[in-house]
This record gives sequence, C-alpha cells and structure tokens, in this order.
Amino acid sequence: MTSKRVTELLQQAYSDEIETVMNYLTNSIVLDGVSAEEVKQSLEADVQEELNHAQMLGNRLKQLDERPPASDDFEARQESLQPPEDSTDVMSVIDGVLDAEEDAIQLYRDLISAATDADDPVTEDLAVTILSDEEAHRTEFRGFRREYKQE
Repeated sequence: MTSKRVTELLQQAYSDEIETVMNYLTNSIVLDGVSAEEVKQSLEADVQEELNHAQMLGNRLKQLDERPPASDDFEARQESLQPPEDSTDVMSVIDGVLDAEEDAIQLYRDLISAATDADDPVTEDLAVTILSDEEAHRTEFRGFRREYKQE
C-alpha cells in the first residue's frame, strides 16, 4: 500500500486532468480566427493525451484499492483556462494553458516526492512519465506565447 498523501495527490491529479480535458476541448471549439488555428489544433490533440493521463491515474488508484473521483467529488480550479468572452482572444487561452501546465507540473513533482517518501516506485514512475508530457506541453505553449507577442 501507499500513503494517504499519495492517494490524495493521485485523486487531485485525476480531477485536474478531467478539468483540463473539458477546458482544452471547449477552447479548441470556441476560438475563432485564422491565427487561432494552430492553437486550436494543439489543444484538440492534447485532449486525448490528458484523457490518457486521467485513465492512467484512475487505474493506479484502482490498483491501490482506491476510487478515482467522480462528478460529485469534483471542484473546478482552472479559472484562467475558461473560454474567453472574445473568441479571438487566443493569448488569454495560451496564458490559461500555461497556468494549468505550471500547476500540473508542480502537482506531479509533489506526487513524485510523496511517492518516493512512501516507497511507492510504481506511482513515482507514473508521475515522472506524466510530468514529462506536461513539461512538453508547457514548452509548446511558451512557443505560442512568444509568437503571439510578436504579432
């Protein structure tokens, strides 16, 4: 078994991934404008990856004889990733993605630390794998931010 802290972090990460799926999908649908196309396509592609993260986290919780959170357990936290009032405001979506990725990166670092302390190498390995994906997303959206600031 693992620690209560590891379980709590796994459940938080699962909820965050599900919220990210919802916000990425919505933003990939609502953004307008020629300059939004590349960001929309990236968000659309990332939806499946974030959903895969949630599935991996949910499966790990099940292996630990715990339950992934359900909708009654859900508390939205990604304020900056909400779709903009102006559907051409691509920069606000980019900034929202970067906020979400920074939060995810910190959460997975915390999970790695907690799993190490709990002598749970399986959870540690899972968190390292997902952390790598989140850092790649952050790098991609930092690039988008640089491009949009030049316009």
